[in-house]
Amino acid sequence: MTTFGFHATTDDVLAGLDLTGQRILVTGASTGLGLETTRALAAAGASVIMAVRDLTKGGAAAEEVRASAPKADLELRRVDLADLASVRTFTHDLLQDHASLDVLIANAGIMACPKGTTVDGFELQFGTNHLGHFLLITQLMPALIAAGGARVVLLSSAGHRFGDVDLDDPGFEQVPYDPWLAYGRAKTANVLCAVGIDDRFRAQGVRAFAVHPGGIQTELGRHLTNESLQTLIDHLADATVEMPWKTIPQGAATSVYAATSRDLDGEGGVYLEDCHIAQITEDPAAREGVRGYALDRQTADALWTLSEQLVR
Repeated sequence: MTTFGFHATTDDVLAGLDLTGQRILVTGASTGLGLETTRALAAAGASVIMAVRDLTKGGAAAEEVRASAPKADLELRRVDLADLASVRTFTHDLLQDHASLDVLIANAGIMACPKGTTVDGFELQFGTNHLGHFLLITQLMPALIAAGGARVVLLSSAGHRFGDVDLDDPGFEQVPYDPWLAYGRAKTANVLCAVGIDDRFRAQGVRAFAVHPGGIQTELGRHLTNESLQTLIDHLADATVEMPWKTIPQGAATSVYAATSRDLDGEGGVYLEDCHIAQITEDPAAREGVRGYALDRQTADALWTLSEQLVR
């Protein structure tokens, strides 16, 4: 089993591994955890597809990776997860060029943003963090199956504890919008999506994992206002355990672990933190652990059905 923990970095996890011949897709690859994940995997020999919303920013990120890993095999492609037409174009073009995909890391996301909607009219956090990735993953499933042992990694968060999904009101049409509740619902949806993927496709060789990277200061918090920050502080004040910060290489370590570690052979549909499978806990003061509702298979099935309907 793993010897890695809270302080492990991406380079620790990948030490001694040769990923040559592995094709890995990373969404949100131009900044923060996505950029570090790309760098680490490319340095280990993987061919990395960098899925980004801004090609200029993505190009600069690719050059940054090549500066530290000159032999990095990188491919830059544009996708906007808040626009389902963009996702469909992206997946169509990718399948035209690549018959197989070994790993898909659904890293991109937004956090606690003001109320808004995607191009298709969905609540912005649910629509971007969950529905955009749901469509991307399901459309790319033929390539994942063709790889013969692929993995899907979805970045969730301890923020899933802020709320379970509401399948009757995913767009906050019946209750007032709360940015942290919306974030919590979206991050819970990411875990449930991993459960749904694993249930449906493990017989065809595709295993799925949800990941809590830890508390990291990245561009994910660019939408935070003073009011939403105070709300977060109030949430954390309810817990008796301090939430420590990680560096970006430490934060990306669990994503890389989920994507590559042989410790996880035969596993799937689980929630990882600090490079290990988390235990279910309902203790509001616990720093570690996953809420039981985020792994509920009946809810995962219902969310899958709703998601299929919403993305048509």
